[in-house]
Amino acid sequence: MTGGGEGGVAWGWLVFGLVFWLGAWAFNAWLAQSPYAKNRGVRLLIPALFGVTLLVLWETAVHALNVPSVILPAPSMIWDRITQSLPTLWADFQQTILKGALGGYLIGCAAAVLTAILIDRSEFLQRGLLPIGNFVAALPIVGIAPILVMWFGFDWQSKAAVVVVMVFFPVLVNTVAGLAASERMQRDLMATWGASYWQTLFKLRLPAAMPFIFNGLKIATTLALIGAIVAEFFGSPIVGMGFRISTAVGQLALDMVWAEIAVAALAGSAFYGLVALIEKAVTFWHPSQRGRA
Repeated sequence: MTGGGEGGVAWGWLVFGLVFWLGAWAFNAWLAQSPYAKNRGVRLLIPALFGVTLLVLWETAVHALNVPSVILPAPSMIWDRITQSLPTLWADFQQTILKGALGGYLIGCAAAVLTAILIDRSEFLQRGLLPIGNFVAALPIVGIAPILVMWFGFDWQSKAAVVVVMVFFPVLVNTVAGLAASERMQRDLMATWGASYWQTLFKLRLPAAMPFIFNGLKIATTLALIGAIVAEFFGSPIVGMGFRISTAVGQLALDMVWAEIAVAALAGSAFYGLVALIEKAVTFWHPSQRGRA
């Protein structure tokens, strides 16, 4: 009887998941073809509904297939862990995101832009530093992180140093490319008007480079998060997302691991979205921004 009951529950979950998926697919298809498709709210609703559908299918698969929680916990179990561990998750968020990732991101990106301006003024640096930058950017983080932890200690400073190394060269390369993006005729016109190098830089070349710079800044948001978390695997105080993930894996507490992953994903998405909003405000004149709601 127990086996039959479990089989009935499994089939119930499968039917529920299939019906929900078909209903969400039909509703999304209708929204995409409806007159409201270009409405900002509808454009946000479509991916949100897609994400909810994935969570429902995940929940359904776990219950229907009786997947052990040590292999893959259900979303409901992960949500329970999040609600029960808010103080711990907040402390980890502060340590990893606000201190390590954000601190290293700001330092690395600012240093990259300033270095790009120096490279722009020196052909020697342009020929010598950029190839070295490509070499350093190719170094694996699992090799760099332990060294920087040894140099800067186990607290967030060493994680910020790892983030600086990871974000510096992508932003540098994009900024150098952006500074060269202005047309020769435009630069000649500035020279005709008697503009100095710095006037040309701030009034023409930096504005023209902004799409390139923001491309590097958006790439760096993801790299900063990854760098800060991975660096904590090689040494940290008893707080931090990377520390919590590594210890939770050792305890087979997969719900806590997924809770930290969920927080990291939300933080990374919000970070990327914030940079994209700033880009839209700064580069409103660029063709890539035209026609966006």
